[in-house]
Amino acid sequence: MTGDELQAWRKALRTRLIAERAALPAATLERFRHAIDTHLERGFPQLARGVVAFCWPYRGEYDARFVARRLRDRGAITALPVVVAPRTPLVFREWHPGVELARGVLGIPYPAAGAELAPDVALVPIVAFDDGGFRLGYGGGFFDRTLAAAAKKPVAIGIGYEAAHVDTIHPQPHDLPMDWVVTERGIYRRDGARLEFLGAPPGGSPSALASPVCYAGEVDPGYFGEQAPQPRNKR
Repeated sequence: MTGDELQAWRKALRTRLIAERAALPAATLERFRHAIDTHLERGFPQLARGVVAFCWPYRGEYDARFVARRLRDRGAITALPVVVAPRTPLVFREWHPGVELARGVLGIPYPAAGAELAPDVALVPIVAFDDGGFRLGYGGGFFDRTLAAAAKKPVAIGIGYEAAHVDTIHPQPHDLPMDWVVTERGIYRRDGARLEFLGAPPGGSPSALASPVCYAGEVDPGYFGEQAPQPRNKR
């Protein structure tokens, strides 16, 4: 494919997968979220230590706020990304209930102020991922720039749904692979140049027949104790 053809192919793939994800019923999203929470907590016990970066959920993404709350209860520090300017690396600021949020790019909340943190682990949202561990995001390149520029690269755990698994995203030189990928199916580890499926951690995943708790966004926008995001001028 030429450069323009590749760009058009990626755009079409991204548009299709985001639309399919956004159309998933809330009960399905909740079931996937329970399974991914379980895989993360059982498969990565080290998440309870150090600084864990996660993203506020957007258009049907995995909602990491539940697991972030439990990790904080066990001693972790959690942080959210902040877009400083186009085509620049992200910065991360600590977030926990009570920290003021502002509304940024795409209306996604971010900590309005606070010291910058260097994450030990980053839970990176995925639109698509391939057999090499490469990720397709929203097209801005923010996470690739951030991982490339980090003085100490955090462990990158891509988080997505199994339906987003494709043979290849046709990675380019600027694309960086994830160290791990977690879906509702289980855990993948990047070995050499390929992802290897490790399965679900011992104990299994919650049953699809279990009665899940309500989806947080439907319970209350302040369910996690956050202050309502304040509008801010785009930078």
